[in-house]
Amino acid sequence: MRKETDSLGEVDVPADKLWGAQTQRSLHHFSIGRDLIPREMITAYAVLKKAAANANHAGGRLDPRVHRLIVQACDEILAGQHRDMFPLHVWMTGSGTQFNMNVNEVISNRCCQLAGTALGSKTPVHPNDHVNMAQSSNDSFPSAMNIATSINAKRRLIPAVKQLAEAIRSKSEEWKDIVKIGRTHMQDATPLTLGQEWSGYAEMLTDNLDRLESSLGGIYRLALGGTAVGTGINSAPGFAEAAASEIARQTQLPFVTAPNKFAVQGAHDGLVQFSGTMRTLATSLYKIGNDIRLMSCGPRTGFAELVVPQNEPGSSIMPGKVNPTQAEALTMAAVQVMANDVAVGFGGAGGYLEMNVYKPLIIHNITHSITIVTDSCTNFRRFLVEGTQPNRKKIAQDVRDSLMLVTALLPVVGYDKASKIAHYAMDNDLTLRAAALKLGLVSEAVFDRVVEPEMMVRPYVATSA
Repeated sequence: MRKETDSLGEVDVPADKLWGAQTQRSLHHFSIGRDLIPREMITAYAVLKKAAANANHAGGRLDPRVHRLIVQACDEILAGQHRDMFPLHVWMTGSGTQFNMNVNEVISNRCCQLAGTALGSKTPVHPNDHVNMAQSSNDSFPSAMNIATSINAKRRLIPAVKQLAEAIRSKSEEWKDIVKIGRTHMQDATPLTLGQEWSGYAEMLTDNLDRLESSLGGIYRLALGGTAVGTGINSAPGFAEAAASEIARQTQLPFVTAPNKFAVQGAHDGLVQFSGTMRTLATSLYKIGNDIRLMSCGPRTGFAELVVPQNEPGSSIMPGKVNPTQAEALTMAAVQVMANDVAVGFGGAGGYLEMNVYKPLIIHNITHSITIVTDSCTNFRRFLVEGTQPNRKKIAQDVRDSLMLVTALLPVVGYDKASKIAHYAMDNDLTLRAAALKLGLVSEAVFDRVVEPEMMVRPYVATSA
């Protein structure tokens, strides 16, 4: 062990760790659960600390040697080093102050190593005076939340959703001529093509991609530079703009300083909106997964319209059983995202006066949602969508047997007679054609010309002539 100090006195810290006194205190007082601050926040904070150091150095407020050491330490973190030096749990102070100090202490002590000074000496780089210069946890933590969310969304979530949409759209095009029976209220309805049905899924995801991109707009506005309560005390004029510009340069994302720091420090509405958008995406994925689960149920006593890939045995007792497990995984993830959004909503409402005190909760749930949606979309595409095939025989049989083809007769015989034909066929176990001819309500030639499933998948009005 070694001795480290903070404003409350001395703390024993493991000699081989880069963190300091405040991190150690947090480990002692907030050992709640197993959830660690999201690893994405480590990267986001390294980006932020590097940007702040660059802005402070450019403004003549940070010594060149100190600046160089901070940047080197941040670059190491960005390269994936020192990840085990960030051990703090989600369930801590609502401001995330101890995680901010964890980052400051690790950077300071790593700079000590680089400079050849003792760990904990805070020389030549002090965790507060240098690494945290012109910052407060109250503006840096929400800024890091925004950076982590934006990077995660742009680099992982959006590409995964886009690839799933493209895979579904490809199947839609491939199946554009396969006529099947539609269903409303889980009952037979008029025909559509399997391609049309799947085109709806692709368009739902495309709409969600637009919503995600739009919701990122609010997250690109950073609180950094507002310091403690939004006034910018202890940050120099121009620091907020310079730091935001540096963050934009590093991430290649359009970050800017928020025009009103009081709005983005007292509340995190941009993140709440993004979480709500994730919830909308989750509802779409839930519907898509459940639809495919229904269409593949069988293989002999269900809809059996789709044949999904056989990825693993489906039962420990029933040989040969195969289950739509990818649909199950996707829909479970969707449910979890909806639940996460509830927590984010409550957390977002937890802004008291000049600061929100549910920051770790918010970023924990948003990051979890992004991770499980990204991974489940990728797996659903790879292990289900790309290998799914239509059961053409079963689809064709259902079309032949459907009573709702009678809908095409409405313009010819009217609603009441068409209804009579459908009910007669059902009650007497007849085909629609046989029922219509037996009742004498339409001729054989007219029936064969009008009741044409391929014509019913687009705007179409039959005539008796």
